[in-house]
Amino acid sequence: MKQLVLVRHGQSTWNLQNRFTGWVDVDLSERGVNEARDAGCTLKAQGYRFDLAMTSFLQRSIHTLELILEEMNQISLPVHTDWRLNERHYGALQGLDKKETAARHGDEQVLKWRRGYAVRPPALEANDPSHPANDPRYNGIDGLPATESLADTLLRGTKWRQAKLERLLGSCRIVLVGVHGSRARAIAWSFDGSCAGE
Repeated sequence: MKQLVLVRHGQSTWNLQNRFTGWVDVDLSERGVNEARDAGCTLKAQGYRFDLAMTSFLQRSIHTLELILEEMNQISLPVHTDWRLNERHYGALQGLDKKETAARHGDEQVLKWRRGYAVRPPALEANDPSHPANDPRYNGIDGLPATESLADTLLRGTKWRQAKLERLLGSCRIVLVGVHGSRARAIAWSFDGSCAGE
C-alpha cells in the first residue's frame, strides 16, 4: 500500500502578522521553525521513513520540509519542487492586513474572498512587481495565476496529482508532501479514495 503524508508549513512571518500571504515568499517565524521540528520528531517517533518528498517553490514550505527531514535524519532524501504546490494566490489582497481589509471591505466580502468556493479576490495587474510572471522562478510557465478561488486551487491540485504525483509515485511506497493550508485541502479533495499503483 502506498502512503501520502501531507504536512502544512509552520507559521510564517506573515501568518504571525495576520497578512494575506498567497505567493509572497516569506519565511517561517520562530514558532514556525519549532512547529516544523516538532512535526519531524513526531513523524520519526511514528516510524515513518520516506522514499521521496515534494514541496512548493515558496521558502516557508521548503524550509519546513528541510527541518522535518533534518529531525528525521533523512536530509539526503530526493525532494521535488513544483509551483503547482504553491499556496492559493490571493491576488491584490497579498500583503494586506486581514483585519484592516475586513474593516475596509466588510466582513462578508472578505469571507467570500477567503471561503467562497468560486469567488476570486481582486487580481494583480500584469505589471505588478509581485505578479508571478515577473519572478524568474516561474519563467517559461504558462497559465500563472494573478488570483485564485478555492475552485482554482482544486483544479491546480488535481492537475498536479495527475501530471506529476502519480508518475513519481512509481516504486515509492511513502511520500511526504510539504504544502500550504489550501494546497493540502485541494490535494486531499482531488483524490477519490484510491492511490495510483495500489
